[in-house]
Amino acid sequence: MRLFDYSRADSPEQAVTAHSQAQESAFLAGGTTLLDLVKLDIMQPEHVVDVNGLALDRIEPLDDGRLRIGAMVTNTALARDPRVRKHHAVLSQALLSGASTQLRNKATTAGNVMQRVRCPYFRDGVSPCNKREPGTGCAAIGGLNRSVHAVLGTSDQCIASHPSDMCVAMAAIGATLTVQGEKGQREIDFADFHLLPGEHPEREHALEPDELITHVTLAAPLAGNRSHYLKLRDRSSYQFALASSAVIVTLDGNTIRDARLALGGVATKPWRADKAEQALIGQPATTASFEKAARIAFEGAKAYRHNAYKIPLGQQAIVRSLTTVTT
Repeated sequence: MRLFDYSRADSPEQAVTAHSQAQESAFLAGGTTLLDLVKLDIMQPEHVVDVNGLALDRIEPLDDGRLRIGAMVTNTALARDPRVRKHHAVLSQALLSGASTQLRNKATTAGNVMQRVRCPYFRDGVSPCNKREPGTGCAAIGGLNRSVHAVLGTSDQCIASHPSDMCVAMAAIGATLTVQGEKGQREIDFADFHLLPGEHPEREHALEPDELITHVTLAAPLAGNRSHYLKLRDRSSYQFALASSAVIVTLDGNTIRDARLALGGVATKPWRADKAEQALIGQPATTASFEKAARIAFEGAKAYRHNAYKIPLGQQAIVRSLTTVTT
């Protein structure tokens, strides 16, 4: 049994200070990822800082149309919020497609953002894994890489796909993270938060040491938008995406005026398909337009031994999602 210190924080500032007291510290919110990884001995915190007492569980509209979500808002509360369901339906759908009711009741917004990969080689504690132990190699590249491994944003150091559904929807919507550190607060664009593995897959996010996420602020919704989240998986519940798509569009008649498109299950981070979006704008809402955008979204994709199917599957997800929101 590994021993660790435990403390409760009453404010974000206090949480950051407590977190800085040990080299290996962890914030405890819902614990749905942290406790799993501690039990597996993948994470070995010397100090656990409980942030459940922080007053960060509110969802607040801002004057400019944005929606400010506290870090401690549960996935269930966020999915059921009437403002989210009305203006950001894609986010509610993504949240409800993930995990089980029990997990959604515990899992928090910030915890979901910080969710770590489900690669079995990362989680088994013994296989070569550059994310867990830099410099040891990536067992997934030459091993079984069918379901939780990516074809976009990979490197020769890591091919693990990002597991979150919520983050894919947020990538499509656009968001800003507010974080508290020892030097005060700062904001990080959601698109810049999750890092590609590159040469350093152990660096998963843009947080500085001891920083704590306090809020996620969604961009103002596109006027008159239609949105949809489609998750394709091996079974219909309690499973991570093989491929998913979050789409948001606005129409002028049958012409696409604006589009937002993000992908999950196929990339090493929540994947915003900017070029595919541009290819859709000004085009008729037809299958031909959707298929062209889907091909563009997967330009540069690299398949591995067992996951080449993810390229056509991801393209199909895009076409199906766009068809759903335009018919």
